[in-house]
Amino acid sequence: MPDYLLAAVLGVVEGLTEFLPVSSTAHLRLTEAMLHVDLASPFWKMFTIVIQLGAVLCLPIYFHTRIAQLLATYPTGERGNRGLLTHPLGLVCVAFVVTAAPAFLLTKVIGKQLENVRVMGLSLLIGGIVMWIVDATTAARARTDRMDDMSLGQAVWIGACQILSAVFPGTSRSMATIAAGQVSGMSRAAALEFSFFVSLPTMLVATGYALLKSLKGDETNPLGVAHIDAHGWGLLAVGFVIAFAVAYVSVVGFMAWVRRYGFVPFAIYRILLGIAVLVWFGGLAG
Repeated sequence: MPDYLLAAVLGVVEGLTEFLPVSSTAHLRLTEAMLHVDLASPFWKMFTIVIQLGAVLCLPIYFHTRIAQLLATYPTGERGNRGLLTHPLGLVCVAFVVTAAPAFLLTKVIGKQLENVRVMGLSLLIGGIVMWIVDATTAARARTDRMDDMSLGQAVWIGACQILSAVFPGTSRSMATIAAGQVSGMSRAAALEFSFFVSLPTMLVATGYALLKSLKGDETNPLGVAHIDAHGWGLLAVGFVIAFAVAYVSVVGFMAWVRRYGFVPFAIYRILLGIAVLVWFGGLAG
């Protein structure tokens, strides 16, 4: 497959799956395996980071009105009953910190699991079952209808559950945060909105850190800025722009879909894909 077409395909996959509860990491790894992408290549590792950053950057644009509203009411909130940590922006920071510290300490463990297809398949399958059960049993009992009404405990709980997505590829960061929010009593819409907002610092820091390491280059990663030619920069640009555009459309559609249909269809998709991955790659391994 021509390099530019490959860059476009991977950009589409990243954009479609980054914010859906189906695991963008698993979809990218599986797509790369099917298209015979060299996962040991420093350039393609950097490419994956760049397109993830492109997808994440669509959120500030999509939510610009909401972000402006939250900034204008910080720290007291729209009703004047919030504080530095209990305002929605404070709660996002709390969830991020709860996730970031353990995830950083577990960096080596995370790195070892990223290419483990068996772990991805199991995570997709188990995550789908959990998501189905949670969505079916909590939707009618939600007591927190808006992100603005969240508690500090809910933010801590969601941040802790988000760690699972870092340790077990295929879990899906959005699935972990959405399901955790629903379990804690949040409505689908509130859990989804908080999932989007907490993804901003989480993904920006994670991808930014990984990108800086990749661009700097060292003994284990010989690819620095000086070693990327015009062709390479072109591929990065194509993947970034396509991931950004597709992610934006995906977010718009996902918000509308969830309000009407819930998360069960995504749970079913995860279960079927998880079984297919375990059977297919298990057969190849055999």
